[in-house]
Amino acid sequence: MSKITATMVKELRDLTGVGMMDAKRALVEVEGDLEKAIDLLREKGMAKAGKKNDRIAAEGLANVHVAGNTAAIVEINSETDFVAKNELFQNLVKDVARLVAENKPANMEEALAIKTEKGTIESEIIEATTVIGERINFRRFELLEKEDNAAFGGYLHMGGKIAVLTLLDGTTDEEAAKDIAMHVAAINPRYVTKEEVSAEELEHEKKVLTEQALNEGKPANIVEKMVMGRMSKFLAEVCLVDQPFVKDPDTTVEKFAASKGATVKGFVRFEVGEGIEKREEDFAAEVMSQMK
Repeated sequence: MSKITATMVKELRDLTGVGMMDAKRALVEVEGDLEKAIDLLREKGMAKAGKKNDRIAAEGLANVHVAGNTAAIVEINSETDFVAKNELFQNLVKDVARLVAENKPANMEEALAIKTEKGTIESEIIEATTVIGERINFRRFELLEKEDNAAFGGYLHMGGKIAVLTLLDGTTDEEAAKDIAMHVAAINPRYVTKEEVSAEELEHEKKVLTEQALNEGKPANIVEKMVMGRMSKFLAEVCLVDQPFVKDPDTTVEKFAASKGATVKGFVRFEVGEGIEKREEDFAAEVMSQMK
């Protein structure tokens, strides 16, 4: 059996919010498999779904730029938050977003090769690394295209720690599109509609919810109805159009868009550093090691 370390226990606690002993027992039961431990705790009704991506693990900024019927969203990372406040870095992020929107590269290799006044995006990032003194990394970008009777909505939260790009069909109302982008920034949906949720994810969620209901001691004939209700709630939580609109919780995002004669076509949400492991400094341990 895998050795259960304090680091593993801490990570599970951070992801689920359960107590230390509960986290350790769960890891022991599943032989150290983090994902299985999260599912086990959820089945016991002790934790919600683990969201690794909720953990911000790198610094930098994201930005959005619209160029006609094309819009780009980009993320550029730095080593410290101080750099995100640097004017040179901020201008670099804005320029890269504009150049990506204007040139519509198919992949990162093409994006880095885009010509600039001084050379290419790649050479300007290298120069920024040299001038600023930290590693600068152009991590990712996405492009959205629209027709004339459609609208982009761009929104930056905390100056670009979260960036959202939305696309509405059937309207040119950019303010409405921006309002929905603000909703996406705040609520962080994973899909536009329930049709986008894969069969595998639905089956996995159903299994977890079934075990959860059974572990609550509910009769078998009641479990199926409970699971159906909880599945509906799950879909409403992860799908944008079914969520209560943040500016008016009495209506849904879908109904808000419809009131503008529009439908939500798509969205992209970048949260700086999501999914990147961040180095954690344990200064107490470092001092102790130097005293030995």
